[in-house]
Amino acid sequence: MTGIAGFPIRAIAVALATLIAWGVARVLARRLPDVPMKSAGTLIVDALFVGLLVARVAYIILWWREYVAAPLAIIQIGDGGFIWWLGLAAGVAFIFWRTTAVTALRRPVLAGVAAGVVTWAAAGGALWWMQQSAPPLPSIALTSLDGSPTDLSDYAGHPVVVNLWATWCPPCRREMPVLERAQKAYPGVNFVLVNQGEDVATIQRFLTDESLDLRNILRDPHSRTMAETGARALPTTFYFDADGRLVDTHLGGVTSASLADSLYQRFGALPLPEPKE
Repeated sequence: MTGIAGFPIRAIAVALATLIAWGVARVLARRLPDVPMKSAGTLIVDALFVGLLVARVAYIILWWREYVAAPLAIIQIGDGGFIWWLGLAAGVAFIFWRTTAVTALRRPVLAGVAAGVVTWAAAGGALWWMQQSAPPLPSIALTSLDGSPTDLSDYAGHPVVVNLWATWCPPCRREMPVLERAQKAYPGVNFVLVNQGEDVATIQRFLTDESLDLRNILRDPHSRTMAETGARALPTTFYFDADGRLVDTHLGGVTSASLADSLYQRFGALPLPEPKE
């Protein structure tokens, strides 16, 4: 099985799309009289920053309840929290506004944006194809903390979120309370936390020290799950549908917002309402 780090691939796709948009805009602007080629490239970069800002703010507003519970997560852009289509619309609107006085510049810049969007869409299609062709939830022999043998594939039949982690990993430690809350908020989803390479005493000590009440913690002493899934770093989170098909991955720590968004996008799962006091 080959792991697919969803957010890094998307980030690379955005960077590549921006480079192509910048290049196309500059090449087309070169053909226009009295239009500095540099202006086209600068406008592409400015529009990108405006688009990213709007996309991020919109995402924060959408998942505001999760961010209120953990305000520092707002600056953790590694969670992949952007509403891309709103960012694109904002970027295009910004270009129209900036070219009001220089309408000749508008066409090459918008052509660059179109080329970038096509590149970004192609990268998204490639990621989708990779996920569709990925093998299903693997069969890996693991053990629970009490020593009982279990197999990762036993959790199929429901949506499954597999998180690979270790106690020495700072982002793993930070995301554990998020996963603890998620296990309670999404009873229809199996959250399976597969520890990589540590002994029972180390894991138990961490859970006790952090006052964590987590279910489905499994031991993988030889880190076979990382090898089988192709994960390159910890933490990595895999999302499998009820048929065991890989539908998304996330490299790095998850926030409450990014986890809720992924569960909604992939499984249509919404968090349960907070209990009234």
